[in-house]
Amino acid sequence: MSGIYIHIPFCKQACHYCDFHFSTNKDLMEDMVDSICLELEQRKDFFQKGDAVKTVYFGGGTPSLLSKHHLERILEKITTRYSLDLEEVTLEANPDDLSTSNLQNWKALGIDRLSIGIQTFNPEILKFYNRAHTAEESLKAIESAKSTGFEKLSVDLIYGFPSTNHDLWKRDLEIALSQNPRHISSYCLTVEPKTALGNWHKKGKYKAASEDFAAEQFEILMQSMEDAGYVQYEISNFGKSDQFAIHNTNYWLGVPYLGIGPSAHSFDGKNRGSNIANNAQYIKKLKTGESIYAKEILSKEDAANDYLLTSLRTIWGTDLTYLKDYSGYDLADLKKDTFKMLRQEKLILEDTNKIILTKKGRLLADSIAESLFLP
Repeated sequence: MSGIYIHIPFCKQACHYCDFHFSTNKDLMEDMVDSICLELEQRKDFFQKGDAVKTVYFGGGTPSLLSKHHLERILEKITTRYSLDLEEVTLEANPDDLSTSNLQNWKALGIDRLSIGIQTFNPEILKFYNRAHTAEESLKAIESAKSTGFEKLSVDLIYGFPSTNHDLWKRDLEIALSQNPRHISSYCLTVEPKTALGNWHKKGKYKAASEDFAAEQFEILMQSMEDAGYVQYEISNFGKSDQFAIHNTNYWLGVPYLGIGPSAHSFDGKNRGSNIANNAQYIKKLKTGESIYAKEILSKEDAANDYLLTSLRTIWGTDLTYLKDYSGYDLADLKKDTFKMLRQEKLILEDTNKIILTKKGRLLADSIAESLFLP
């Protein structure tokens, strides 16, 4: 099985915490959709013969800016050029784009999961993020999606906004849970270079929350989700037992996926690669037949570390037998001192030759993976 990820590099507005382009120029959007369809055509042999596409994910930027016609063209290209056994088609959407007509159009096109970028219900923080929607629009968007028949609904939240206490974050979680979405994704606000927030931080205009403060909010998140009956199937993703996002799950489990669009990443099961990031160059090179994709050949060590980093974030953990068969390395033997320390610190569980992070360990997922990396 496999998945297709369509990266849409446009936003309605410039957000302080990301670096997406924020043009809504209709001609440029049309050129981009033409190019995405052309790339889908050119890369139709990316997957192995007989490998059916299980998921399609429209993400990055603001895919909900695409018209019904644009989405229809892209989906038609996928339908006619790829072997399909679709289980899920996801669209990331801004709350202010969830009009009745849009929701009905998306439903008619076969989109069955919505990931709504709410971020926060606090008006002041929304202004800081430079978001176009209000808290009231977020609540209305959730209600409208439900009434249109979208049972697979994910609410996206951001934690780690600097404050004197955790009241704002607790309130966000309280409001989100009151809406009873089947899925919640939550990510920490981080300062990235080449973003407005990164520049503010560099100039001393913004002071990020401390690591301890963000960790405390993550602990509040985990406990709140557990109390509400959600399963933390991946570090940042929580779902009711029958509502795990299939595309997300497959990504963390190492299922091959084809990334389409500027700066989109792909994984063929062995090696990774990425597309050129510049919009204009992406469009131009596709038209002239030049390569827009750079493949990264992974060594056995790199592939093993890649698997460690992703699988360790999940509820299913890292399969040491698979890792040994795949890479030839016996991690339990090579890293026995590290394993001993991780057990003593109650950061991991070992179950039938698997490493699974404890709740305490989830706070340190990346550093634990790094401590287990092969040289």
